[in-house]
Amino acid sequence: MLDVREEGPYSLAHPFFAVSLPLSQIELRILDLIPRLTAPIVVYDNGEGYAARAVARISRLGFTDVSILRGGLAAYAEVGEVFRDVNVPSKAFGELVEAIRHTPSLSAREAKALLESEPNLVVLDARRFEEYRTMSIPRGISVPGGELAFRAREIAPSPDTTIIVNCAGRTRSIIGTQSLINAGLPNKVFALRNGTIGWTLAGHTVERGKTDRFLQRPETTYPTALADAKAWADRVGVSVLDRATFALFLAQANERTLHLLDVRTPEEYERGHPAGFASAPGGQLVQAIDEWVAVRGARLVLFDDDGIRARMTASWLVQMGWEAHVVGPDVIAATRAGTPAPRRPVPPDPGGDAIAVAELAAHAVNWTVVDLARSPAYTAGHIPGAHFVLASRFAEDLPRLPGDGPIVLTSADGDEALFALADAATATPRKVTVLKAGTRAWVESDRSLERDHHSWVSQPDDVYKRPYEGTDNATAAMQAYIDWELQLVAQLANDSVSNFHVI
Repeated sequence: MLDVREEGPYSLAHPFFAVSLPLSQIELRILDLIPRLTAPIVVYDNGEGYAARAVARISRLGFTDVSILRGGLAAYAEVGEVFRDVNVPSKAFGELVEAIRHTPSLSAREAKALLESEPNLVVLDARRFEEYRTMSIPRGISVPGGELAFRAREIAPSPDTTIIVNCAGRTRSIIGTQSLINAGLPNKVFALRNGTIGWTLAGHTVERGKTDRFLQRPETTYPTALADAKAWADRVGVSVLDRATFALFLAQANERTLHLLDVRTPEEYERGHPAGFASAPGGQLVQAIDEWVAVRGARLVLFDDDGIRARMTASWLVQMGWEAHVVGPDVIAATRAGTPAPRRPVPPDPGGDAIAVAELAAHAVNWTVVDLARSPAYTAGHIPGAHFVLASRFAEDLPRLPGDGPIVLTSADGDEALFALADAATATPRKVTVLKAGTRAWVESDRSLERDHHSWVSQPDDVYKRPYEGTDNATAAMQAYIDWELQLVAQLANDSVSNFHVI
């Protein structure tokens, strides 16, 4: 089920398992989210008219079973729960885990007192390294959630060492802490209740720019960690694939959707990964599975080269209702270096409706530049004078552009502009063309970007502002987010579609 509105409206209300795929992003992301062309797809909007346009675009890509949800979001809301925010299944699952497993936690006040009085203590930050570097609590070490069971024993080899696991809000702290408990660590392990949000709301100071990471592979503690991960995965029902079964899954990929996911760190993936596998670090995969997988009932095959990370990640996905399997280097080798580009269809040929950077720069006063980038990227830097317009809103917003001369569309690498060209040409009588290779080509030609002046023709609601990322979040927004997470278990009970089963 695809919500084809922008992410901002999606974050305000959507069905539990609906995946956000805005109309303007369909060609850029759908082949990764839905790798099987015969998978049944249902799209909806909230009366804006996006769904019909989405069906046409998805069908042109070769998908054969595409429907519109009759009545859209409003009709669904009459019979089912609608949820706020993003990555809702993962976050709701985390709250259910805490409710059932009584995952131990400390308030910010309790954690701060312990940090100030207990030298035999480590703080493991379960977020992505980029989030940790933006801000962290004192003594924190970056160990993303999927790495915890693999590395925690090596960081804290003594069973007397207390471990605090933190994230930005709640989910990754809960799942990270419970992962260490499930993996058999004898230490006292606590989640930092409400994460860096709770720490900030309590008036405590965060640190910025820290780079403390634990990247070395465990040695002394590895046999114990592997044995315990195997025991827990066996208990949950995670299967480890042999060559024959993996080959069978590949052969059946046109009948049963198959996602191949490498759960190691991005750095390891870059150095070498199995062919066909996408980078999906384990902690983030559990935290935001809908950013990788859109098809309910799909098969998931997870790869690592240690036997711990894939098993622990799969153990959570199985409890979330997914069919998750593990495969290792004995079955498939990590031979591909680099990070492959997302799977995309070949962009349409613009014919004569394309210009090069040099031509745009030489005649800039004659052109109206429209930037189709996501709003954070547009804010970070755009071609001087470029206007922000969402491709989904061409009909309403292109007529609002100043002037009456030709329009040139640009996007990060030019692909989104090529996919949007036909829609733009039907939305305005002005001549429309695209910038070859997009904004990237502008930068590569040693031309500067503009950062201090913005022209918001479309409302920038394309990206939901997470109240747990960054350092400029309003207190009310952070508190509201925590309050929302705390009521998710009750809302799950109202909905009853989750298929969760916490072991």
